[in-house]
Amino acid sequence: MDAGLIAPVVIIAFMVVRTALAELRTPGAARATWAFIRDPAAAAAAAVPVAAVLVSGSRAVLAWGLLAGSLTGHLVHQVRSPGP
Repeated sequence: MDAGLIAPVVIIAFMVVRTALAELRTPGAARATWAFIRDPAAAAAAAVPVAAVLVSGSRAVLAWGLLAGSLTGHLVHQVRSPGP
């Protein structure tokens, strides 16, 4: 396994486990956490970093791009529709 691939995979696994634990505590929390996927503007903002790294073709860079894309989409969604 590429050494540059370990860090983003661990961070993504942490996010998945955190979402699962939140869902166990409060049903529906996962849907609220990942709501940015259904927001068109946030999804478009998330696609920009992913598309930017697709040109390189490296698996490690792609993993970092997916992580950056998901975090960017989440932030854009939070700015567009702030919760209580």
